[in-house]
Amino acid sequence: MNIKLPEPFTFKAGKRAVLLLHGFTGHSADVRMLGRFLEKHNYTTHAPIYRGHGKPPEELLKTTPSDWWEDVVAAYDYLKDEGYEEIAVAGLSMGGVLGLKLSYMTKVQGVIPMCTPMFFDNEEQLTGGFKQFARQYKQLERKDEDTIEAEMKALFEQKSNTFEEIGQFISEVSTQIDTIYTPTFVVQASKDQMINPKSATYIYEHVEATQKDIKWYENSGHVITLDKEREQLHEDVLAFLETLDWSEDA
Repeated sequence: MNIKLPEPFTFKAGKRAVLLLHGFTGHSADVRMLGRFLEKHNYTTHAPIYRGHGKPPEELLKTTPSDWWEDVVAAYDYLKDEGYEEIAVAGLSMGGVLGLKLSYMTKVQGVIPMCTPMFFDNEEQLTGGFKQFARQYKQLERKDEDTIEAEMKALFEQKSNTFEEIGQFISEVSTQIDTIYTPTFVVQASKDQMINPKSATYIYEHVEATQKDIKWYENSGHVITLDKEREQLHEDVLAFLETLDWSEDA
């Protein structure tokens, strides 16, 4: 059975733009509701899909964070080419790591890391999350259990540097966040079982921004953009964006 592959989105509204970045194994649907909400409040939003994502798990393991970083830079450049001079960035999980890197590598109005890892102490959870994603994808393809088991075995015999390079990428960014002076809003779910929640405090304490805030969401898990408190998250993200020093009217 063929699965309809997800696509990037751009919701054009006002002159203020927000780049929305999904997490590892995710895709643009993870940030789509946030994009639509911001569009209603006159913010243009754009969400890319990194290489290997939104596709079979075998394709994902052929890519690395270096590829995804190039895709994020291309997405930022796309907004610039479309005429958006002022861009904020919000990223979920690995998307938050990529967003933090963007905020010290180039100029953004503000950065919102959501459930973003800063320590690579979760390889077991990461691998487990990938296995769950791979199995669900194959179930969506309506493959029988024997086929799924055989393909899962072959998948983890596939040579891949993806997980190792994720660890290296997170470590690289975590050592650089004290060079971030961009206004920062750190979002963390209290029921997050995928990453070490101390990452949120680490980000908040180490960014050098004079304007920074942190909020914990007591009833949400790792994919906070789709969880119970998503509507509150939407309002909080909007409130933060409204405090930024935009030269363009909304």
